[in-house]
Parts: sequence; C-alpha cells; structure tokens
Amino acid sequence: MNKLWQKNIPVHEAVERFTTASDRQFDPLLAPFDILGSLAHIRMLAAVGLLAEAEQKQLATALREIYQHIAEKGFALEPGVEDVHSQIELWLTQKLGDIGKKIHSGRSRNDQVLVDIKLFLRAEIETLVHELYSFFQKLIQLSEQHRDDLMPGYTHLQLAMPSSFGLWFSAYAESLVDDMRILRAAFDVVNKNPLGSAAGYGSSFPLNRKMTTALLGFDDLHYNVMYAQMSRGKTEKIVAQALSNIAATLGRLAMDVCLYMNPHFNFIRLPDEFTTGSSIMPHKKNPDVFELIRARCNQLQALPYEITVMTTNLPSGYHRDLQLIKEHLFPAFQLLKDCVQMFDLMFTHLEVRKNILDDPQYKYLFSVEEVNRRVLQGIPFRDAYRQVGQEIEEGRFQYSGELHHTHEGSIGNLCLDDIKRMMETQVNSFPFEKIHQALQQLLAEA
Repeated sequence: MNKLWQKNIPVHEAVERFTTASDRQFDPLLAPFDILGSLAHIRMLAAVGLLAEAEQKQLATALREIYQHIAEKGFALEPGVEDVHSQIELWLTQKLGDIGKKIHSGRSRNDQVLVDIKLFLRAEIETLVHELYSFFQKLIQLSEQHRDDLMPGYTHLQLAMPSSFGLWFSAYAESLVDDMRILRAAFDVVNKNPLGSAAGYGSSFPLNRKMTTALLGFDDLHYNVMYAQMSRGKTEKIVAQALSNIAATLGRLAMDVCLYMNPHFNFIRLPDEFTTGSSIMPHKKNPDVFELIRARCNQLQALPYEITVMTTNLPSGYHRDLQLIKEHLFPAFQLLKDCVQMFDLMFTHLEVRKNILDDPQYKYLFSVEEVNRRVLQGIPFRDAYRQVGQEIEEGRFQYSGELHHTHEGSIGNLCLDDIKRMMETQVNSFPFEKIHQALQQLLAEA
C-alpha cells in the first residue's frame, strides 16, 4: 500500500523499517482513539459542506463497525501498511471506494496522531485516577485501623519521637492527594483539542474546530495552530512529570516497607506466600515485590528527563524525533498501575506488630515528651531540654510512655476526614462523565 504521503518513488525498505520504528507495537493502543477522532472530523466536514450528509453517514457507519471490530478482536497493521491512520483509511476505501478517501480532507497526519495521543492520554489518566483513589482508600482504612498502634519515628534514620502506623499510612495518603492535584493539572493540558491544526499552519478549508472540541468532550481548543503542534512533546513531558511524582511517593513507601520488614526493625510482616526465599539460605523471607516497585518507580522518575532530552533544542514545527516519545511514555502507565495494584494487594495482607514501643530500646523516643511535660509545669523550655539531656547522658532518664498529642495532623488527631475531603475534591474535579457522554453520543449516532 502506498503511504499517505507517498508520490511516485517508493521509499527504500531500510528507511521504511527504521522510520516506522515501534509503530506496529504501539499503534494498536491508538486505534480506537483514531476512530473517535475521525468520527468527530467527518461530522464537522459535513457541517461545513466538505462532505455530503449521505457520505458522512456511510463513513460513520463503517467507522463504528471498525471500532466494534477492534473492541472485540483487537487491531493489527496489515503487511505493508505504515501506521494506524493508513490502516483505517485502507479499510474505509476497501469498503466505500472513493468516499473513504475523503476522510483526510482538512487534516494532516500531524494533528491526527496528536488528537489520538491526547485521547489516549486522557483515557489512561482516568484509569490511573481510579487505581490511585482505590489505593488511597486502602491507606486511609489502614490508618483508621492502626491509629493507636505506636511505632518509632526517625530522623537521619536515628530514633526521634513516637509515631504511629496511623500517622505513617495517612502520610502517604496525603502525599497521594498532592500527586492527584498535579495529575489533574496535567489532565488540563491534555484535555485540549488540536484537531484542525493540520501540519501546524492550519487549513484554507472553513473548518469548525470548536465543533470537534465539543464532539470529543475536550474542555477547550489549542487555539494557535502552530502551538497545537508545538504542544506535542511538551504535553507528554508534563504528563510524565505527574507520573513521576506518583512514582516518587510509591517508591519511598516501598523503601519504608523494605526497612520495616527487616528483622532489626520488625515492625510489619507479610504472609509467606507474599515473600520470596533464597536458594541457599532457608530462613530468608525477601520483600521482592517492594524492591521491584522501588526500582520501577525510580525508572519512572527518569521519564520526564528522557522526554526532555529527546525534545531539547527542537525548533518550532513538527519533527520526527517526537515519534519516539510513545516508546517511553505509553508503557509507563501500565508500569505505574502495576505498582499501585501490587501495593493494594500486599497491603491487604500486611500485618502490623503491636506494642513495639514497650521495648526499652525505644525509651529515648519519649525524651521530648518529658521535656514538654516539664515546660507545662512552668520550667523554661531551654532549661527543661538541658535537664533531660543531662539525665540521658548520666543514665538517669525516666519516662512514663504517656502521649498527649492533640493538634491537627498529630498522632492523636490524624484529621483523616480532612485528608479524604481533599482527595475527593481532586477526584471529583475530573470531568470524566462529560467525556463519556460526548464519546458515547459520537459512537451511537446514526
């Protein structure tokens, strides 16, 4: 099959193989979104007089049939077909003849692939939001369950002050709130319509870009057609940064788990079926899942830099360099979802050790409590601090083990309802329902 851009001279086989790169691997992910973009595009073409109404209906029927076929049987490029756009246009021309060739009017492969990527990213973000919210709820539930189970808190990895498992779990829950806030901002960048920008310089056809914006459920347009094309690479980098933030939270939590499962800490444990062993050391119970999560999350934190390096110093306009971004970004969503799902599974079976602070080795955790107790009796803080410090040095320190933490966010007042409220505000701010309604209408209309 001739390429969409091909004239009379066929491209050299080695050039074709090199330039198509990993398209055959990743184009199936874009196929349903390419059809959605085309459905909106032909509706607009008919509205501005570039397609007859009967032609638009024929194209729409064929596109919906292809969409259903992909949903049921998947998508694959036929031999000799360059990309997803070419494959779908080939099917249309095979079915409808010359009418199928009209689908490309007023559109370039540039804005076609850009709208596909936008729709793909939008859908992937939605799935990730639901996965994150589910794990957030697990963390809140564990925080409530273990609010009174104390554990050591550390600074510099040295004993610091009493903490609790309730505080530990909800700290990561609130971290996910900020990660969700950044993901929401990335979603806003994604949720703009580039269709109609063509190759970055618009079209002399009287296109109605606001119409396709509404049909596809976008919040707004990329108005400047040149910037619409310049947004490719930038959009992906912004999304990658949002994924990186989530990965940073999960990676840090995974490191905590690896430490706390260590016998020298011995704060938490998992049933044997959730750990792995050693080929020569029969006592080993390794936290391999969390070590792999840690590594995966470190890998994901490199993603924004990888995209930055690929796009640095590109001038305005489209460049083929941008094609390579999907090889790095597209798999990142599944990697991150896998990490979240494994955390959810493992934490469902996590066992928390009780009465950890009864061990005398943790007595100095209560030194601040003793200083504060004396301050409340009227002793100036600096004097109370010196007194307790001297008693520790001389081996005379005594402590009661009682804790009186009442301020917001402390171990005695976790403010879980407030943390849940913040997360629900972020999750509910995503316009997923509006998008679903728009796309369902696009697929359902006769």
